[in-house]
Amino acid sequence: MKTENQVINELITGILVLENGQVFYGKGYGAVGSVVGEVCFNTAITGYQEILTDPSYTDQIVCFTFPHIGNTGTNDEDEEASSTAGKSAARGAIFKASITKASNWRSKSDLDIWLKNRGIIGLSGIDTRALTSFIRDNGMLNGVIAHSTDGIFKVEELIKKAKTWKGIIKSDLATKSSTNKSFKWDESQWVWPEGYGNKNGLKSVIVIDYGVKRNILRNLVSAGLKVTVVPSSLSSKEILSLKPDGVVLSNGPGDPEATGTFAIPIIQDIISANIPILGICLGHQMLALALGAKTIKMTQGHHGANHPVKDYTTNKVEIVSMNHGFAVDAKSLPENVKETHVSLFDGTNCGIKLKGKPVFSVQHHPEASPGPKDSFYLFERFAAAL
Repeated sequence: MKTENQVINELITGILVLENGQVFYGKGYGAVGSVVGEVCFNTAITGYQEILTDPSYTDQIVCFTFPHIGNTGTNDEDEEASSTAGKSAARGAIFKASITKASNWRSKSDLDIWLKNRGIIGLSGIDTRALTSFIRDNGMLNGVIAHSTDGIFKVEELIKKAKTWKGIIKSDLATKSSTNKSFKWDESQWVWPEGYGNKNGLKSVIVIDYGVKRNILRNLVSAGLKVTVVPSSLSSKEILSLKPDGVVLSNGPGDPEATGTFAIPIIQDIISANIPILGICLGHQMLALALGAKTIKMTQGHHGANHPVKDYTTNKVEIVSMNHGFAVDAKSLPENVKETHVSLFDGTNCGIKLKGKPVFSVQHHPEASPGPKDSFYLFERFAAAL
């Protein structure tokens, strides 16, 4: 029996509601229930498993613009969350077509089962182009994605849930994405046909984990480095006592200013110790904050594997992978900080370097996964700086 503010339709088992009251109906997949998050879109055509396990997507619902998702299935090797603290990443996934049947020699499970096991709610059968256009025009709104096998949804309650959610601005999400204890990492890049290898580097680097991706660690190892991952809460005294040759500020989710309340003093102490530093994504933003710059919330963010970025240090253009909803305000950079990279899509800052010191960072993801390998030179540049 249908009651007020409910929807009952045997063909509708999934729903997305936005904080402005807009509702999308479709077919539910994966976990059953409802979750709230910031709705963004990703333009990559491959790598859905890597995207959904990237800790940078914590508290977000990802709309995939590529219509066919699921054809490569899922496996244990393509997970990107490396933290021992848990597997916080995307809360929901939105697809145009029904999940494609898995057909790949590396597949261990189909996407629907994998989503259920991961606790991620999926939704298909909606016009993802319309949703993407809406986000471009109106920004990344908060929303609720829900899956109910009986097709019953209390729409007004879900809209209220979306409206009252505090959102990502002023939220420190890196803390819950970080490892609770330090660990060593020696796995290198995937190479056909052997798969992942193992290496022991000479120079030692500390990776401060704000939600680090596995492929960042693999690329560091492949660049000839010995990697130790430490919690984001580890003090600068404890980090420096390990006598690292370099420090990496990892990617991660949330508002950099919120995480920066405890992270900035740590980063400033490391800068003062004259140790080479590489920052990536959230690490880039917090390095900029530590140097005196400011960050801003973007309207639609950058999420995809086809973004053109210019490296001013070489005058080359590279195609990169991106995933961020905040950016460094280039106008706020102090005189001792040089802008090194810029987005050719919208001109936003994508890289900085501290003058006179081997301290630099990029907004994009040089480790890709998914995406092109145009930016691997940054790991080599960092290794050379050691």
